[in-house]
Order: sequence, then C-alpha cells, then structure tokens
Amino acid sequence: MDRFDRIFELNRILQGARHPVSRRRLEQELECSRATIKRIIEDMRLYLNAPIVYDREHHGYRYDDTGSGMYELPGLWFNASELQALLAVQQLLSGVQPGLLEPMLKPLQQRIDAMLELQQAGSEGLQGRIRMLQMAARLGADQAAAFQTVAGALARRRRLRLHYYIRSRESRETRDVSPQRLVHYRDNWYLDAWCHLRQALRTFSIDAVEQARVLDDPAVDLEPAELDAHFAQSYGIFAGAPQHMAVLLFSPARARYVATEQWHPDQQGRTLNDGRYELCVPYSNPAELIMDVLKYGPDVEVADPPELRAAVAARLCQACARYQTDIPEESVER
Repeated sequence: MDRFDRIFELNRILQGARHPVSRRRLEQELECSRATIKRIIEDMRLYLNAPIVYDREHHGYRYDDTGSGMYELPGLWFNASELQALLAVQQLLSGVQPGLLEPMLKPLQQRIDAMLELQQAGSEGLQGRIRMLQMAARLGADQAAAFQTVAGALARRRRLRLHYYIRSRESRETRDVSPQRLVHYRDNWYLDAWCHLRQALRTFSIDAVEQARVLDDPAVDLEPAELDAHFAQSYGIFAGAPQHMAVLLFSPARARYVATEQWHPDQQGRTLNDGRYELCVPYSNPAELIMDVLKYGPDVEVADPPELRAAVAARLCQACARYQTDIPEESVER
C-alpha cells in the first residue's frame, strides 16, 4: 500500500467511524508504523487541508465537525502512476505549439504539483527529463492567431471564412468551411473541413491560413465514420480512398527496424527468406509515400506498382545528376 492508497483509506476510515479512531487501529488497517501514521496525517493537514484532530478524551483521531459539513478529499484524485502520466502529458502538450490548452491546464498543473509534493515526488524532476524535438514545424507566431480562431470555431461548431494561400499554384483563395477536426501531423497542424465552395471534404494546412474569421452560421457536422472513410484510409495527410498498393522491399540491414514501424493502419508486412522485409502499403496520392521511400536510399526498392517504381527511380536519377561529378568511381557498380 503506497502513500496515496493510505491517504485514501484513512479518509474512508475517518468518514465511516462514529467515534474517534485509535492510532493502533490505524496502524493495523493501513499496515504501517506509528511514525508513518503521523506523517500521513501531517501531510493531509498541510497539503489537503484535512481538519484531522486528536480527541484526547477518546484517545483517537477524527475529522473536526465544527466546520461546514463533512470533509471530502479534493475532487481531482489520482494514484501515483496516473499523476505522473498526467504530468507527462501536460509537458508534451506544452511543447506542441501554439499551446492552445496551456491556460486551461494551469490550474490542473498546480493541483498536480501539490499532490506530487505530498508524495515527495515533485514535478520538477520529471519536467526536466521530457524533451521534444521538432524537425519541420511551420507554424510560427504569425499563424498563432489563426490557429486560435480555427480552434475556437471548431469548439463552438461555427463556420469559418479562410483566406488561404495555395502553395502548389502560388495563389490565394477565400473559402467558407465547416471545421471538423484539427490534426497534428509530423509537427504541423491541419484542419479537416467541409468546403462549401467545393461541396466536399478538404484538408487545410494551418500555416497557410493568412486570415481566419468565425461566421455566425452553424457548422455542418459530418459523422465520424464518414470523416474516417475519407481521411484515414489513404497514406499520410492525403485524403481519399486508396487506389493502389505499394510493395516495398527493405534490405536485411533495415528489415528489423521497418518491421516495427507503422506506415499505415492497414499495412501488411513479412520477412522474406533472404532476410529482406516486404511492406505493402495502400495509397492514393503518392507524393508523401515517395518522400518516405527516398529517405531510405539504397536500403529500399519499390517492387510494385510500376508507376510508383518509375517515379522513385526518376527522383533518384535527378538527385544523382546533381552529384555526378562527386561520385567516387569505385562506388559505381559495373
């Protein structure tokens, strides 16, 4: 029985007792020594404002009933492992810009700190040992206001008017959308929304939103199953039902690492007799899949379909052309 369990049990005993409870009974029921009982009572008085008094007439402990009603433990009550998990989640959320939940989490953080202090396991040590690295986050201070507006409209179920920059065409458009979900993917934020211009579901990169305004019109709500069918089945951030199945062959040196990775919820993989690993991944738009294949360089081969194999080969040839004069002659296979 740990300290939190003993506090919870002591509270139960004192609330259920009709007369003051002796120290000996507390030692037996809490399975601890006299010194531990004293520390638990002192901690409850100090950190939880528990009105525990010692009744000298009856030689036992009780709650002081001269106040306003029976004492209750704080409504927020977790065991030790749950508190540590909450603290870890808070630290992770604070590292995900732009910190949308930070104001709401502040009171919770203070309560968690107090309860961890009670357990003699303060939060400072854990916070200093959680590290988050962002590789390609595009959301800066200029887009923070747009993020807040988008998140607010999502919570209130209101439509949005987005002034949006389209990188592929280097143009700007205005769209009225009904926000459905915020997605944090590869260190960047995206909005899945119903576009009233296209009358279809679309994904908008938050860092490309130059201005966002909440409209008075209520948002159109789509069923979660419909959103999953459109957004969650294809590869990466690209939406749409999968149209192709990529068959990737990884070298034995990379096989055991790739075997533990999830590229797609519906992927299939197997280790071949020669030690290579075959990974089959469904996809629709190949752009993101090509980028992920290229990062493995010579340790992966696209076996199928032919158009994906040709696309990856073309990109590799383009890359080699830039370094043609730098390639050592002994590294070229003949």
